[in-house]
Amino acid sequence: MTDRETWETLGRQLRIDSIRASSAAGSGHPTSSMSAADLMAVLLERYLRYDFKTPDLSTNDHLVFSKGHASPLLYSMYRAAGVIDDEALLSYRQHGSRFEGHPTPILPWVDVATGSLGQGLPIAVGIALAGKRLDRLPYRVWVLTGDGELAEGSMWEAFEHAAFAGLDNLTAVIDVNRLGQTRETMHGWDLGLYSRRLTAFGWHVIEVDGHDVDAIAAAYGEAVGVTGRPTAIAARTVKGSGVSEVADRNGMHGKALDAEHEERALAELGAATHARLTVAVRTPQADSRPYRFPVDHLDLPQYERGSMEATRRAYAEALVALGHARGEIVALDGDVDNSTYTELFEEALPERYFEMYIAEQQMAAAAVGLQVRGWIPFASTYGAFWSRAFDFIRMAAVSRANIRLAGSHAGVSIGPDGPSQMGLEDIASFRTIWGSTVLYPSDANQTAQLVAAMVDRPGVVYIRTTRGTTPVIYGPDEMFPVGGSKVVRSGPADVVTLIGAGITLHEAIAAADRLAADGIAARVIDLYSIKPIDAATIAAAARETGRLVTVEDHRPEGGLGEAVIGALAGESVQARVVRLGVSNMPGSASPEEQLADAGIDATAIVAAARELLRR
Repeated sequence: MTDRETWETLGRQLRIDSIRASSAAGSGHPTSSMSAADLMAVLLERYLRYDFKTPDLSTNDHLVFSKGHASPLLYSMYRAAGVIDDEALLSYRQHGSRFEGHPTPILPWVDVATGSLGQGLPIAVGIALAGKRLDRLPYRVWVLTGDGELAEGSMWEAFEHAAFAGLDNLTAVIDVNRLGQTRETMHGWDLGLYSRRLTAFGWHVIEVDGHDVDAIAAAYGEAVGVTGRPTAIAARTVKGSGVSEVADRNGMHGKALDAEHEERALAELGAATHARLTVAVRTPQADSRPYRFPVDHLDLPQYERGSMEATRRAYAEALVALGHARGEIVALDGDVDNSTYTELFEEALPERYFEMYIAEQQMAAAAVGLQVRGWIPFASTYGAFWSRAFDFIRMAAVSRANIRLAGSHAGVSIGPDGPSQMGLEDIASFRTIWGSTVLYPSDANQTAQLVAAMVDRPGVVYIRTTRGTTPVIYGPDEMFPVGGSKVVRSGPADVVTLIGAGITLHEAIAAADRLAADGIAARVIDLYSIKPIDAATIAAAARETGRLVTVEDHRPEGGLGEAVIGALAGESVQARVVRLGVSNMPGSASPEEQLADAGIDATAIVAAARELLRR
């Protein structure tokens, strides 16, 4: 067969298999798969460089399906490449199958989970950044995106950053099939509009007929030759292409064909006489090792007991020390590095620092992309601003991604900036993430130890730091295992337990001093690991004192207090618990005034403890 005949035959096969898989499941997105079949047929047969037998080969290209709902097409490509059989393909969406409704890294050829639209391209930017600046390898990153997801602002964060970074190893293939889930997209088939916008963003743009395989091949060839900027291929396609009953028909999104319609569709595609193709996908020309940065010994910062230090600065200083010792550690920041102090990392290790600007979704996505390539990303911003990227963080867990996130300026204790800058919901949101770790250090030495513990911690790991300085109460050699806590003060006469973390631990210590002056013995627990939580220590305190006061610079919902109650429930221990948190809407005030107004300062803790003792 000629190249054209091969590509057209393969495109037809991908349509046939997409229909078969989704019809067998009784659900799926066959029409979204069919529109991009020709685009992927040419890519798979000619331009993708990938060794399916060695998916972790460092020089493999990366293929990201940003339009993850087109999973029948992706799995049909695997079938065409000969790496799965028909039984596996037809297990699509079945219980226990690895071939889920949207792709996840359960499959060795899938880098990241997609399906929450607007995420694949931003993550691909992270992979491409790794290729250009860190791995220094010639692999390419190919992204299949839908036109509908271009309504997501995160896509434009990605378009802008990719052009700014000169990612000529990145190609976005935009499947402009005109139809979304319920109606026509905002811009239909107006390729000129997409082209003008992407050109203005700094991309090289190629417009093609997405069903003309020769034009597609020429576009890919052109993209590979572009230097200095990324390439977007805007392809005009027909949703449901190849089957007249569903082609360009609104209302067919996400609908598998029933038996009668499947039979007619497969007949129209010539499935009965189709001779199956198995594609010999080209492998990379050579296997080269990624670049590795020189390293030195680890020398974590140490702080003198009794001094005053900000945990946000201790976080950054520890990160610099770890960066010197571990060449795979990289840092990202969202234009607040003089507040998070990651400017220290940039000064010390500029080749491994990524300024992501005020684009938290792109920053979270870049972290996910960087870890695809084995790098260890630490991304930092204000705790409040991670809420913008929550869906990316949620999907990072679905991707089984290992990322470390830092949120500074947490709580009302930041003072006069006001509520827009105060992270008051971050503990709750990060606790809900599957497999996550949530840490909240109280002093500088503890912070340094916890940052070191984050490096090899799997999953989404979040550390919450404080803007203002706090007393250093621990020695530099004390250990703080994840999942542990510190009993700061205890005795056999304890009648109440005060539990805090971060800024509120110091308020709890002050409250214990006041109570002790009145002859009331209070235990104090530093709950620096909120998830996983030290349930045994909390349960012991509940059994021995019978009364707990939890105090947090955070909303009461979903935070430290609820974590403690959950731990008690898990241990089947009963105790009286008072939860102090930020229930008011703060304004501008000094840190001390903010803590008092929120009812989480030492005075409020003393009052809560006294009330518990009166009951």
